[in-house]
Amino acid sequence: MSPTLIRRLLIALVVVLLVGGGLWRAGRPKPVAVALKEIDRGKVESTIANTRAGTVEACLRTKLNTITGGRIETMAVKEGDRVKKGQLLMRLWNDDQKAQYTLAQTGLESTRKHVAEACVPAANAEREAERQAALHARNFVSSSAEELARADADAKRAACEAAKADVTQAQAKVEAAKVELARTVLYAPFDGIVAKIVGEVGEFSTPSPPGVPTPPAIDLIDDSCMYVSAPMDEVDAPKVKTGQVVRITLDAFPKQPFAGTVRRVAPFVSEAEKQARTVDVEANFDHPEAAGRLLVGYSADIEVILATRDNAVRVPTSALQEGNKVLVAGSDGVLQERKIKAGVANWEYTEVLEGLSAGEKVVTSLEREGVKAGVHFAADAANK
Repeated sequence: MSPTLIRRLLIALVVVLLVGGGLWRAGRPKPVAVALKEIDRGKVESTIANTRAGTVEACLRTKLNTITGGRIETMAVKEGDRVKKGQLLMRLWNDDQKAQYTLAQTGLESTRKHVAEACVPAANAEREAERQAALHARNFVSSSAEELARADADAKRAACEAAKADVTQAQAKVEAAKVELARTVLYAPFDGIVAKIVGEVGEFSTPSPPGVPTPPAIDLIDDSCMYVSAPMDEVDAPKVKTGQVVRITLDAFPKQPFAGTVRRVAPFVSEAEKQARTVDVEANFDHPEAAGRLLVGYSADIEVILATRDNAVRVPTSALQEGNKVLVAGSDGVLQERKIKAGVANWEYTEVLEGLSAGEKVVTSLEREGVKAGVHFAADAANK
């Protein structure tokens, strides 16, 4: 065979191989682009969180009103003022109650003087009755004289006791007048800050009648103690116990979680129209100073930590399919389905007890079209 013929045959063979390779590549399925995540080791926590936003609350907060209505005569504080327990906050016009109190005190002093006026003669009469009894024993006076002296002593003693009873009655009138006077005055029941005032000097202040909510005259908050109250789904409520560790997050301090502890789990289920039934869970801040100055009403979330695994093999929870199956990136460029045994889990990571090893890669973009076991894949540029 001549060299020219051999060269032509080789060229023809190369052409055939190139054409065949091109046809094979054209017929091969196009790889599916997927997002991959490498399996690593780290902390995994089992947690539950509130269903709706919670709220920062004050341990002590009271909305104060005078017991009786009247015209505001003195407003001793303004919004934002810090007050001490027992400090005067507001006083209504109470000249009439003051007059009644003064009158009651004057009556008390008068009855006390009547006691001295009645009891001194009673003591003298008692001594005279004893003297007459001694004389009668010696037959110096008649029995009728002794009886007359004793009757006089008893009458004057009764008058003395009646005068003392009048003092007690007068004291009760003073206390009653004092109570009426107190109905027109507001004092701080604890140290705190005045959050809001409704009313000005000269305006009429009216207490809330039963069943009719009206704005309080003064809203007083003790901002030295704060906690978070948040609603948990009734399904999760049995898992929550007092003393459990929680993670608190505040919208006012994004990406800055605070350590806390469950302080109370409500003993009843709340039912709101068109909303899931929930149980209110309250949590204290372990280190409230870390958050700085907290404001009552901040929106907050509670994440109750049920279990923790350190240095666990973990897979992104978004990579799990039904039945705890994952798609693993095979070394041959084909996606492989694998079933794992899962442990502790949360919305971010799931602990892997069996089925995966650190360093393997799993698909996290399960929602993409064509992503399934047995297909060729190509990792997204971000995964390369």
